[in-house]
Amino acid sequence: MGKIVALTYLSLDGVMENPTWTGPYFNAEHAAYAHDRMFSADALLLGRVTYEGMAAAWPHMEESEGQGAVRMNTLPKHVVSTTLQEAEWNATVVCGDLATEIPKIKDQYTGDILIYASGDLQNSLIELGLIDELKLWIHPVIVGKGKHLFPEGIPSTSWTLAGTTTFSTGAVVLDLRPANQEAQE
Repeated sequence: MGKIVALTYLSLDGVMENPTWTGPYFNAEHAAYAHDRMFSADALLLGRVTYEGMAAAWPHMEESEGQGAVRMNTLPKHVVSTTLQEAEWNATVVCGDLATEIPKIKDQYTGDILIYASGDLQNSLIELGLIDELKLWIHPVIVGKGKHLFPEGIPSTSWTLAGTTTFSTGAVVLDLRPANQEAQE
């Protein structure tokens, strides 16, 4: 069974929106880390807005981005949406009850099913206990405004630090697992 792994860029103040502020912290270390995550994944799980943005950009990037873009374009994608009727870019639309549909997706794979950005989707899956891992890529910058990953009112959940990756630029990836996951394993 695959596992749902959410990989999200965050500022120190918890902003995830429009992460152009990550640019100064992106180097060869970051590229290798991102490459390894993508090439170890079996599929992507995306919210509609993230999917539409990525689907508009990635198919045109193979010449400039090489094998990373080829991999991104060929990975199976599952798009959670209540409004999208059909999807292209090697994608299927997921609608209906997430508590029922997400386990069906997990059953199709043995490796990671990555979520990039898609904050509303992440929060819905956290509330349902369906995220197996959070990889919060924290950048040493305060953005000051923008959409936060965890909105006010999200139910309290406990997480266990499973590891960290520290980059020379000061960015850190926190690898977090649901605290109750250890009790289940």
